[in-house]
This record gives sequence, C-alpha cells and structure tokens, in this order.
Amino acid sequence: MKTIVQTILILLLTNHLHLFGQDSPPNVLVILADNLGYGEVGAYGGGVTRGAPTPRIDSLARDGMRCLNFNMETQCTPSRSSLMTGRWAIRSGTHSVPFGGVADGLTQWEVTLGEAMSDAGYATGYYGKWHLGSHDGRLPNDQGFDEWFGIPRTTDEALWPSSPGWSEDVMPAERMMQGKKGQKSQSLGVYDRTQRRFIDAEITKRAASFVRTKAKSGNRFFAYVSLTQPHLPTEPNPAFQGRTKNGDWADMLTEMDHNVGELLDAVEQAGVKDNTIVIFTSDNGPEFIRPWDGWAGPWRGQYFTALEGGIRVPFMIRWPGKIQSGRTSNEIVHGVDLFATLANYCGAKVPTDRPLDSINQGDFFLGKTEKSSREGFPIWCAERLMAVKWRNWKVHFYRQDTMFDPPVKNPVPTIFNLYTDPREEKPTPDSWVVGPILRMVSDFEKSIKQFPLIPMGTSDPYQPSSAP
Repeated sequence: MKTIVQTILILLLTNHLHLFGQDSPPNVLVILADNLGYGEVGAYGGGVTRGAPTPRIDSLARDGMRCLNFNMETQCTPSRSSLMTGRWAIRSGTHSVPFGGVADGLTQWEVTLGEAMSDAGYATGYYGKWHLGSHDGRLPNDQGFDEWFGIPRTTDEALWPSSPGWSEDVMPAERMMQGKKGQKSQSLGVYDRTQRRFIDAEITKRAASFVRTKAKSGNRFFAYVSLTQPHLPTEPNPAFQGRTKNGDWADMLTEMDHNVGELLDAVEQAGVKDNTIVIFTSDNGPEFIRPWDGWAGPWRGQYFTALEGGIRVPFMIRWPGKIQSGRTSNEIVHGVDLFATLANYCGAKVPTDRPLDSINQGDFFLGKTEKSSREGFPIWCAERLMAVKWRNWKVHFYRQDTMFDPPVKNPVPTIFNLYTDPREEKPTPDSWVVGPILRMVSDFEKSIKQFPLIPMGTSDPYQPSSAP
C-alpha cells in the first residue's frame, strides 16, 4: 500500500505541480520537415499558391508564434547536428552530408538533446530521418532516445534499388530501422522508392502512439518527429496521390499537412495540449533538383548555399497560455538555439565542458522581451566559412548561387543589406559592417584553438584533446 501511495504522490507532483504554485515542466513535440522551403506553407505565402492549402500547419502560426527570420545550417546533416547538440556542426565532424558506406555521425562524446532530456526524466522517442550516424553506437537509441523508427541516412538513397547498374554487393541499400535504448537496432527491410511513399505515414502513426501512451502513463515526453518530405523523390503516399489534382508536389503538401494534423490531434486527445510545446520547422532551404523543385518564397538560393533561401526556414512554436498566439517576429534565431531553450523550459542540463553555440531564447519566445538574444551567426557550406549574417546585413566571403556551382572566393567581402536587397543581388558599400562580423569570426577561431574541431569520420571512443 505504501508503494501505491508513493506512486500516486509522484504522479501528482510530476503532472500537477501547478496545484502547489509551480508549473509542471512541459512535454515537447518537435516536427522537422526535410528540405521544406520558406515559401511552401500557407503561413509563409505558400499553401494555396503552391496548389494545396495547409490549414493544420498554419494553425500553429495562428495559435502560437511565427518567426520570419529563423535560420538553419545549409545542409541536412549539419542542421540536424547543431539542433541536436547546440554546437555548430563544424565542431562535431558533421559539417557535410555523408554518403552510405563511409564513417559518419556524431561521436558518443557529444551530448544530444535526447540525452539531456532523458537525464531530466523525460521519455524520449525519435521517429523519421536521423542522418547523424548509420551504425550501432551512433543511432538514436545510442544517443539518448528510448525508442526510434526511421532511416539512418537520407531519402535520395531510396532511388538506388531502381537505378540502372546498381547492385547490393557494390553499395548496400539503406534500410528502415527501429530500436530501443540498450539494444541493437533492427533492420525492417530495404528503403526503396515504394517504401518512400509510405514512410511518413508510419512515422506519424508511431509518433502519435508514443505521445498518447506516454501522456496516459503520466510521463513527460520529448517526441522528435523528423518527416522525410519533401526531400527528393518528392512523391506522396498513394492515399494522397491525385488528391489536389495539382501534381505530386501539391499532393505531398496535403499529406504533410495531414500528418502534422494527426500529431496535433494526438496531443489534444491525450489531454496535454496546454502543457505541450509544439514546434514545426525545416532543416534547410528548399529542394532544388527537378522535377522536385521547391520554393524559398521571397529569398534567393536553395540548400547547400549561404543565400537566405538556403538558410531561412519556416518556424512556428505553440505553448498555450505561455507563448502569445498570433505573434510574429523578424528577430534572428537559429536552430542551434533550440538546445539551450528547450533545456531551460524543461529543467535539462546543458554541457559546460565544451563550447556551446546555443543561446537560450526562452524569454524571447515567451514575450518577456521583444529582442532575440542572438544578433548573428556564421554560415558554413561543408567546412568552408561562406558568409556571416549580422542584424540585417550579410557578408559573403564566397559566391555560390546554387549547389552545383563551384564556390568562388570574393576578392573582398561582399556586403548586402537584407532590408533593401533581400535577394542579395546588389552589394552595398557599408564596409563598417565588416568590423562586428570579423569579431564574430575571431571569437570562433579563438574557441577552436582551445577545443580543436572534430574531424569528419572520427571513430569512437573520442576524447577531446583540450579541457577547460
């Protein structure tokens, strides 16, 4: 009887601390789209203009806060790495998209958001594309998540099995996988073009079940849902093909909106909407390879470039009663900031034994200040520092207009005022801007003298060569 009473008290304290004058730490649902451009969904000028309304995604913008200047890194792996660790991907050996068959991913030394939330008492689940390690030891269940389902790398590998000349003996196909903490992950079969059409429905189904199950049991949860759409091949589930009569891209947007709605419904049906933070964003700028051509809205550029179209993405955050509904802001925020911000909201610890680039934006999202805690950030394409963004200026050290163009070093840094020239086409003579931007570069360079960069492909166990 004593054990039952203690259990009831723990549940009361965990889930109803507001009865004692305190707030219960929130649940967290992060939904990350893959290569979704700034201009795709209705809240950012897309939706019907792209042939498919997105009412469920747009509801987050209406019910929460919408950022107009939310930024990510220029490629899938770096963005996922910086969000997951709170550190620029260049530090972690994850600055570039890896290809199958080579060493890849985060070392076990890195502290992930999954580990931080798990240590804070959260049930943690990861569903979808990982892209931060392909082998046991570097999969989500090895990096802080209680369970996971998805693909270890990327969706274009679904094209391999149907490609002329491809052979499993030469280049093994990517597998769909699942795993639990403390166990080896299991293969669920080849991820091919057929499975590509079905996987987001399965990701959504499993994530929604996780939310309902953990909420019912009284566990605080951190659910990370990494959708594979609209990454090429941008092909909808058969249940949505032809739905809009506007082509595969519009059908895919309709499917994505439906899946986001399923996740929002799961939170509401579980009775935890008022104490659940929901985030929707993308990992970088739009898809670029035709016929799967995305849209960056008013910005120029795509992923793999330092142009605004490559880094500026949709971002919405909802927390009923905490974050003002319908609020918009053009203040600079970066995906790397989600680590410190969510840790602050959830009582999780951030590492203190390494450089952390994440800045806590907790007060900014809550409306306690109108100003972001960040004024700018460096922009890498792979290991190359391409540009630095500061306030409403951008300084480019290299020119690269598309992912297929070779980067060309500018003879002098090229400066753009994003207010007067949002498409970065007309350089400005405001050379004074170079001063604060070079100070940002200098600060980063000083930090890597004490904490050298981890080379891509570094094996475990990794130990840092310097300590604070």
